[in-house]
Amino acid sequence: MRASWTWGAGVDSNAAMKTSLYALAALTAISIPHIALADDHLDAAATALTSDTIAYDFVEGITTEVGPRQAGTEAEKRGRDWAVAWLKANGFANVADEPFEMPTWVPGKNPSAEIVSPFPQPFVIAPLGNSVSTEPEGITAEVVEFGNVAELRAAPDGSLAGKIAYISHSMTPTQDGSQYGFAGPARWVGAGIAAGKGAVATVIKSVGTDYHRNPHTGGTSFRGVEATPAGALSLPDAANLERMFDRANGQPITMKLVLTPRDLGVTTSGNVVGEIVGRDPALPPVLLACHLDSWWNGTGAFDDGAGCGIVAAAAKHASRDGQPLRTIRVLFAGAEEVGLFGSIEYSKAHLDEPIAVALESDFGADRIWRFESNFRDTNPDLHAKIAASIARFGVADSSIVATGGADINIARDQKTAIIDLQQDGTRYFDLHHTPDDTLDKIDPVQLRQNVAVWTEVARILANEPGAIKP
Repeated sequence: MRASWTWGAGVDSNAAMKTSLYALAALTAISIPHIALADDHLDAAATALTSDTIAYDFVEGITTEVGPRQAGTEAEKRGRDWAVAWLKANGFANVADEPFEMPTWVPGKNPSAEIVSPFPQPFVIAPLGNSVSTEPEGITAEVVEFGNVAELRAAPDGSLAGKIAYISHSMTPTQDGSQYGFAGPARWVGAGIAAGKGAVATVIKSVGTDYHRNPHTGGTSFRGVEATPAGALSLPDAANLERMFDRANGQPITMKLVLTPRDLGVTTSGNVVGEIVGRDPALPPVLLACHLDSWWNGTGAFDDGAGCGIVAAAAKHASRDGQPLRTIRVLFAGAEEVGLFGSIEYSKAHLDEPIAVALESDFGADRIWRFESNFRDTNPDLHAKIAASIARFGVADSSIVATGGADINIARDQKTAIIDLQQDGTRYFDLHHTPDDTLDKIDPVQLRQNVAVWTEVARILANEPGAIKP
């Protein structure tokens, strides 16, 4: 749903904003308490909520002009070049592409999986990052079913020799995305465990919550064992395979698997950075982070083009009323999807440059619903100030200690302040790592609420004169 908010001639802007905010609340099921708009800063935040286009324009631009941005490839380089140009055009200072080297994996072409017997039919599959090729002729073998990773771990050593392991899970949608941690090991470690027990390949039920015929890719690992071919079946195909096991009456289920990923060796990725420069260069900056790369099979709108648009928009809006006290630095990390390389390299390169506080946006484009920090007890006044300021946007305070996302390793390495602005993840894992990660899935109304919350938090942090310590 797209909303347009404009004020006609002679309309009182405060009254119009207040009316539109309540209309927005009805549209997005956000509960907004009484809104006081006398404060100029609150007025600016309300304007961001009802009229921001920066974040949407960013994600529209990068998905249209660049598209998928697989780490370490020419496409990711075009994405970095595009982001550098965008930041410069939008008034950011000290813009740079900070390169680093990384091992690069690419998915190959024309992956396929088909049941040969007893119920012949094709499935839809995507290769998993860090897996290896079956070679074009493919692998044909019996499939062994495991309901979850725990069942796979319990299988005797050597019991999967010459066979294909199939790993399932029971992930369902949640607002906080917590079931990703429950189901994720099927992808993260399943193929390595299966290979250690002799499997020639692994297929998993995609780690996701949609029932479109779109497999969810993502990285897997083979610690201490030789890598094998591995892929993710779309959820409907995984459900079909499980029905086959239920009615096969003991007959072996045989699959032919063709996956052709390959390693390109070491190539160049990079982190893109830019700043809204503060008045006092002696004060450590506020770091707003996201990641610029994406998987090859979607355009990286939700994951994580929107996140980069959000942090860039927040940095610009936070300086709308004048130069902030502290510098606001944006970090568009590279190569996050394939191993957090950008976050790790950024921390190595800048570890001796203190930051005051770090936040990351990497959970889609839907509304913010909960605020967490790691300084609720050590800096209660600042925590309370932020919580009060964003409550009117339907954001709940929380006593959960923020730990930060993948792109702010530097904050954990420096043991500094962290804030988590939790986004509504109810539909995130319908789109995550799939061909459906495209611009049309972004709801501009929810995106504006997200930007408004980020703007208000960034403004408070960037004008905080005291130390921000966890």
